Amino acid sequence: MPAYKTVVFDLDGTLLNTLEDLWISTNAALAAHGMPKHTIDDVRRFVGNGIALLIHRAVPAGTPADVEAAVLEEFKRHYGAHCEDHTAPYPGIPQMLSRLHEAGVGLAVVSNKADFAVQELVSRQFPGTFDAVLGENEAAGIRKKPAPDMVEAALERMGRDRDGLVYVGDSEVDVQTAASAACPCVTCTWGFRTRGELAEAGATTYVDSPRELELVLLGSAR
Repeated sequence: MPAYKTVVFDLDGTLLNTLEDLWISTNAALAAHGMPKHTIDDVRRFVGNGIALLIHRAVPAGTPADVEAAVLEEFKRHYGAHCEDHTAPYPGIPQMLSRLHEAGVGLAVVSNKADFAVQELVSRQFPGTFDAVLGENEAAGIRKKPAPDMVEAALERMGRDRDGLVYVGDSEVDVQTAASAACPCVTCTWGFRTRGELAEAGATTYVDSPRELELVLLGSAR
């Protein structure tokens, strides 16, 4: 039997490499309002807590709230049209997910990315793979990560309990989410944070490749 019955995955930096498209859309939104652009490493550090906070971190300090809101709307427009220009699964991810599915493991995605983008990306990049897919939807009363709400909502949609649950992600937000959901956490080192940043966040179980992750989740790691 697999080591875990249900795996809840983060999306950006864990399953999909979305960084370049996020960077391009961030800079396009800033440029549209005459604001200075950021490096891709800047944006790497800005992401993880949803697009509203991404834009808040990206605009110059002291930007009026109405202007920041306009930049956010421009980001949504641009990203909605370009979210797959350079985005793709990390090598080995589709094969790993297929083998987990074949083993009867329940699979879910929970992401602080806007729900419209999460639904589109997952349906196109991983058709028919996941039993529950949730993007940011605080308007429905589901608090974003690191609150446990999204994990709990995913379990409810899957009709599964917490027995055999594990959370997989690549950032300090994911480490905190697993802690708040009181479940084990497996941390991927190929995403948007350095190993040092992950260690500082309290990560304890690391995997360096999708194949290693698969072995841990299926209980085949040597």
